[in-house]
Amino acid sequence: MIGKVPPELLDELVVDRSGATDERVRQGPAYGEDAAAIDLGDEVLVISTDPISLAVERIGTLGVEVACNDVAAAGADPAWLTVTLFLPDDDEATLAAITRQLDEAAEDAGVSIVGGHSEYAPDLDTPMVVLTCLGLADRFVSTGGAEPGDRIVLTGGAGIEGTTILATDFRADLEDEVPADALDRAGTFYDEVGVRDAAAILREHATAMHDPTEGGLLAGLVELASASGVVLDVDPDAILVREETAAVCAAAGVDPLRIFGSGALVATVPADAADSAVESLQERGIGAAVVGEVAADGDPVVRLGDEQYRDAVRDDMYDLWT
Repeated sequence: MIGKVPPELLDELVVDRSGATDERVRQGPAYGEDAAAIDLGDEVLVISTDPISLAVERIGTLGVEVACNDVAAAGADPAWLTVTLFLPDDDEATLAAITRQLDEAAEDAGVSIVGGHSEYAPDLDTPMVVLTCLGLADRFVSTGGAEPGDRIVLTGGAGIEGTTILATDFRADLEDEVPADALDRAGTFYDEVGVRDAAAILREHATAMHDPTEGGLLAGLVELASASGVVLDVDPDAILVREETAAVCAAAGVDPLRIFGSGALVATVPADAADSAVESLQERGIGAAVVGEVAADGDPVVRLGDEQYRDAVRDDMYDLWT
């Protein structure tokens, strides 16, 4: 098996086994919540941990962005990182490449790498990086705050992260079906997986925010619905799928809505703030659209056109690696 632990096992064996009770913990472990929140008085400390092992070509770059995204999507400004690095062998060139990527990506993001751990793990086939990001927020925004009547705002589009992984790690498998210039453009999507700017705008309005990662946009929507206890009505025709994404996904036989989704941000905002939120994003050059609404409280479900989704979504790309 590959991928996230199923929600039912999280509920049974993980989320309630959280050690001592601390009244300062505003948000602890929960399905759909990617960040913890610790009350510091005037500010909230937001913390998130993420592993990455499959995006071999740019593992350090993508790892930093993914870790920072979770903190930004909770309403905070990412500030500090710790990095744990597992290497399958003692190849110094691999270590040098990954740490260079980590350094450059962290500097670009304005965050400091303040500690971590590195070791050799010969049972691994590829490197694994585990990053913990911390940041401070004036207002914590959870995944579980969506309210009936809110509009669903999507930034970026579907499958941005998955697109760039396909165009780099799987380029040789796609070259016969996808033009080289399209693969070249898709490979540059690594530069667009961050959502810090979008989150900084939307946090002023949002009742909930969530950045889709594993399982793609569809998984992110299911997680938001579950965390909030709501029904989401989503218009599939309103979801941006870029030409390059459509091309590489068709060639690889995967669904753009079900592949790694960093680069997108899903937010629910009050109906009277939706248009101004989208306008503010677009003025900053960030693609955004209203793609649906929070229909009601109740049994969590995502109604995507004529389809309904309640269960956790497995990422289509895992079959390509296995």
